[in-house]
Amino acid sequence: MLFDLTGRVAIVTGSSRGIGRAIAERMAEAGASVVISSRKEAACVAVADAINSRHGERRAIALAASISSKDDLKALVERTVATLGRLDIVVCNAASNPYYGPLAGIEDGQFRKILENNVIANNWLIQFAAPELERQGGGSIVIVSSIGGLQGSPVIGAYNISKAADMQLARNLAVEFGPKNIRVNCIAPGLIRTDFARALWENPETIARYTGRTPLGRIGEPDEIAGAAIFLASAAGMFVTGQTIVVDGGSTISGI
Repeated sequence: MLFDLTGRVAIVTGSSRGIGRAIAERMAEAGASVVISSRKEAACVAVADAINSRHGERRAIALAASISSKDDLKALVERTVATLGRLDIVVCNAASNPYYGPLAGIEDGQFRKILENNVIANNWLIQFAAPELERQGGGSIVIVSSIGGLQGSPVIGAYNISKAADMQLARNLAVEFGPKNIRVNCIAPGLIRTDFARALWENPETIARYTGRTPLGRIGEPDEIAGAAIFLASAAGMFVTGQTIVVDGGSTISGI
């Protein structure tokens, strides 16, 4: 029962595919009603329909929203509460990385987009959601960061900077929201087989280097991140806040 989410309502951004979809599917399996959200409505509807057909009930709804739009995120929270009656869990998973290369070559607009979508948008959504979580007596906010926030990189440095900022966002908001019984944590995945990370895992040199220094000897799958999200959202993680849980097959602790 520690991992039971029955009766809870969860928003998961970027949940039409990859890690976000895996988290939404597993939260629905654990009993939650989930809001599938990404930019494209048709993709959201397809995932919600798949979840509902699997569970034989209205376990998921589709609400499209762009994380780059503050108005969209406000409406996402409002429509969730209007439709499902409450909000208990927020998973900030959606992110962007429009640049692959050294920081010396990044354009200002690209850097701003990374910071705005990966950090500022998370803060927007959390601030809109927090009053609703407080009305339920508390809740859980999970930000999907990355082990990139713990490391340097010659090709995804700006993305890594944004993910390090997400870790501090979680720590700071955990302090602010703790008295309201709202917990805020991060998950830091390693290299996961998603479309978002395709440029990394399809590169033969990158994949060989990563798996060669990773104790488990492979990259991760989206579903392998979902368990950490359920832990943080459920009674099992009730005394955990302001933390970053690394899920990377051991790559960050390897001395190889």
